Amino acid sequence: MASVHDAERMGATPHWEPEDVIGKMTLSTLLFSHDYRHIAIKGMLTSVVMLGLGGLMAILFRTELAYPDIQILDARPYMSLMTLHGMFMVFGFIIPFVISIMYYMMPKILGTEELLWARGAQWSYWLLILAAVMLIISRPDFTWTFYPPMSLRVGGELVWMGYVAVALVAISEFLAGAVLLKNGLAAAKRKGFSKLPLMGWGAISEGILLLVSTPVLGLVGVVMLTDWLEVTALFDPARGGNVMTFMFMFWFYGHPAVYLPLMPAVAILYTLLPRFLGRPIWSYWSAVTAFALLTVLGFVVYPHHFQPAENVSGFIGRMTQILTLMIFIPSTLHVFNWIATLWSDPIPATARRAVPFKFIIASIFFLMYGGVTAYVNAQIATDSDFVHNTYFVPAHFHAMFVGFMANMAMAGIYYLYPYFTGRMYSQAMGNIHFWFWQIGIFTKVTMMYLLGFNYFPRWVVDYLDLPQWSMPQLILTGAAYLIGLGFIMFVYNIMRSATRGATVTGDPWAIAENDPSGSAEPVPAE
Repeated sequence: MASVHDAERMGATPHWEPEDVIGKMTLSTLLFSHDYRHIAIKGMLTSVVMLGLGGLMAILFRTELAYPDIQILDARPYMSLMTLHGMFMVFGFIIPFVISIMYYMMPKILGTEELLWARGAQWSYWLLILAAVMLIISRPDFTWTFYPPMSLRVGGELVWMGYVAVALVAISEFLAGAVLLKNGLAAAKRKGFSKLPLMGWGAISEGILLLVSTPVLGLVGVVMLTDWLEVTALFDPARGGNVMTFMFMFWFYGHPAVYLPLMPAVAILYTLLPRFLGRPIWSYWSAVTAFALLTVLGFVVYPHHFQPAENVSGFIGRMTQILTLMIFIPSTLHVFNWIATLWSDPIPATARRAVPFKFIIASIFFLMYGGVTAYVNAQIATDSDFVHNTYFVPAHFHAMFVGFMANMAMAGIYYLYPYFTGRMYSQAMGNIHFWFWQIGIFTKVTMMYLLGFNYFPRWVVDYLDLPQWSMPQLILTGAAYLIGLGFIMFVYNIMRSATRGATVTGDPWAIAENDPSGSAEPVPAE
């Protein structure tokens, strides 16, 4: 059970005086201010735009896939849309969104009252914008993983800009990692590691992941460019290169990339859950242990992304499988910690009504849904012979990326909204957004799993008119439209409420004194 020391380790309450920060921002402050709130708001709003663009692309190719045969898209535009969708959602939406929420929360929770090395965060933002522009211009059509030799054979004359964009994304994320690590370590130096808030542990873990993995991604982007220019031939098998060199290099970044939005999302959850419940998290040290294990294991299991390859066999294959299964340990520590915190006392009525809290609960559910089914991916036999390169794989990462991480991003922005606008959004529209998203995401992920079990392959624009394929595809497209409607509701709500929402004074998330929350004083540590 939580102790007095656990309460101290939660850090300062993530509460600011509600004010219209956005309304007071000039174009100059929006673009160049080093105020952590301005940097974070800019990042969050840009991520929402990226989500809108990536989601629109998904709606277009989902419409094509609703029925067999070609409807509105040929193979080339379909592949371009799918490639840009993946890159915008991973690089442009979910990773910068949750990092921006951390930028907003860290100075208050860690007690710095400023974002250390804010200039690095600024450079990170603008490099990402430049990368997004270059991706749109280049219109790559080789999927977001850009495997050679295909990625060296397709695309127009401007495809080189896509390779440069990958290198820019790596530099952008490297700078963000440096900012997070600097702030986390500075707080640890001042408070001591034993009293560092979990937001600080999340910042340190995320910083390590970014600083270690992104240089390899940058190198991959550079070598892809030089291979395309025929200056080098490291990845091109037609000129003596080796595709497996690319696979090992790319996935050394690509698997930690799964944890790049996960770590901040987990840190945000550890921050907001005690805030809504009015009590500390159940176990501080199990959370710290889980952060550390995820950071280490995230770097050693990446070969499972290409387990069917011949050279991932024998000892390497078995160790990859065992280490991948060990990921369940820290993930389970996090989940049971949250469940124990929820279960320890009654949930306050104010929390049950709060839109951010609902998104938190949904996030926990989808982390379990995506995590439990990942057991099939982790097994060499089932992965290699049944689900690899089928829809089962995108089902797993959509459960994690959209179900857990995007839901937590929404919890974060709904929580912060009254603090940077001075107004409260419409509760009714927030609830509609919530239910549209949860029904849509669950249906989408479940249909993807079903298609994967029926061997539906990834990266195809057309398919046979088989009932086990066509009906789930139609339902899946309907679910995508429902998620899109929820997003439209969300955008309308935050835009309208910025000027018409109820004015907020005091603490918008305070627990009423007569609320039967059961949140008694923490038990003194023995």
